Amino acid sequence: MADTDTGPSEREKTSNMAAAQSIYQFGLQIFLLCVMWYTSSLMQNVINKHLFGQFPYPTTVSMCHMSAVAVLLPPVLRLWQVPLPDIVYDRGFYQLVIPLAFGKFFSSVSAEISILKVSVSFAHTVKATMPIFTVFLSRLILKEKQTAMIYLSLIPIIFGVMVATLTEASFDMLGLIMAVVATVTFALQNVYSKKALRDIGIHHLRLLLIISQLATVMLLPIWTVVDLRRILGDRSLLQNINWAWTLSLLLASGLFNFLQNIFAFSVLHLITPLSYSIANASKRIFVIMLSLLMLRNPVTLVNIMGMMTAIFGVLCYNLAKYRANLAKHRPFLPMVQSDLLDGRIIGRSDVPNGRPHFNV
Repeated sequence: MADTDTGPSEREKTSNMAAAQSIYQFGLQIFLLCVMWYTSSLMQNVINKHLFGQFPYPTTVSMCHMSAVAVLLPPVLRLWQVPLPDIVYDRGFYQLVIPLAFGKFFSSVSAEISILKVSVSFAHTVKATMPIFTVFLSRLILKEKQTAMIYLSLIPIIFGVMVATLTEASFDMLGLIMAVVATVTFALQNVYSKKALRDIGIHHLRLLLIISQLATVMLLPIWTVVDLRRILGDRSLLQNINWAWTLSLLLASGLFNFLQNIFAFSVLHLITPLSYSIANASKRIFVIMLSLLMLRNPVTLVNIMGMMTAIFGVLCYNLAKYRANLAKHRPFLPMVQSDLLDGRIIGRSDVPNGRPHFNV
C-alpha cells in the first residue's frame, strides 16, 4: 500500500519561505530607517550644541531648519507622488495655517535657545512632558476626554522631569523656560494640525510644506533684526570665526533636521501607531544617552533615573492612548496601508489601525 504524503507541498514550502523572507526584509527595513532616524536626530542636536559654542545665534539655526524643509521637501513629494491639494486658498484656510506656521518657527527658536542654555539630555527630558500639555490642550480646544489610565500615565512623566530638573548640573532657568515653551508650542501645533487636517482634507506632508514656507517668510524679518544685525555688528566674531566651518555646520544642521522629519514619516507609515510611539520614546533615550557620551555632560545617577522615569511615563501614556483608541473604534472597519514609494493604497481588513506589523 502506497504511503500517504501528509507533509507540506512544495508550493506551501515555497510560499512559507517567501513569507518569512518578506517579514525579514520588512524588519530589516524598519531597523535601518530607525537607525537613520535616531542618528539624524542625534547629529542635529550634537551639531547644534557644538555650533552654539562659537556661534550663539539660535534664530539663525532655526532659519536654516525652516529653509531646508521649504527647499528640500518639494522634490521628495514629487518622488513619492504625493498628490497636490485640492483646496481653496481662502481666508478660512489661512486662518488655520498661519497660526501653525507661527507655532512652527516659534517652537523651533525656543527649542534652539534651550539647547544653547542647557544640556541636550535635559532639553529632551523636558520635551517628554508633551503628553501633559497635549491632554490639557485637547480637552480645552477639541473637547476630548481621556481615560483614567491616560491621566495616571502622566504621573511618572511629571515625577521624572521634576527629579531631572532638581538634579541637573547645568541647570539654567531661561533654558528650562524655553524648553517648556517649545514643548507647549509643539503640543499646541499637534492639536491644531489635527484640526487643520480634518477641516482642510490635505496630505500632512503638503501641510508641512505650506507651513514651513510660511514660517520661513515670517521668520525672515525677525532673523534680520535679531540675529543678522548682531552678527554684522560683532567685529570679534567676523574677524575670528571660521566661516567655512560654521556655514558647514549650519547646512548640516538643516539637512539633518530635514532627514529626521522624512525618516520619522517613513517609519510612521510602515508600522502601527503603538510601535511608532515606542520607537519615538526609544529615540529620545538614544539621543539622551549618546549626547551624554559625546558631549560629556556632568550627570548623576539620580539625574539619569529621573530622565528614564519620564521616558517610561511617555511609554505608559502611548500604551494607554493606543488602548483607548482601540476601545473607541471597535469593531474595526476595513483599513488601508499607504505605500510611500508609489502612492498606492493597499486594502487590509485584518490589521488594526490600518498599518500591519509585517508587510506581507
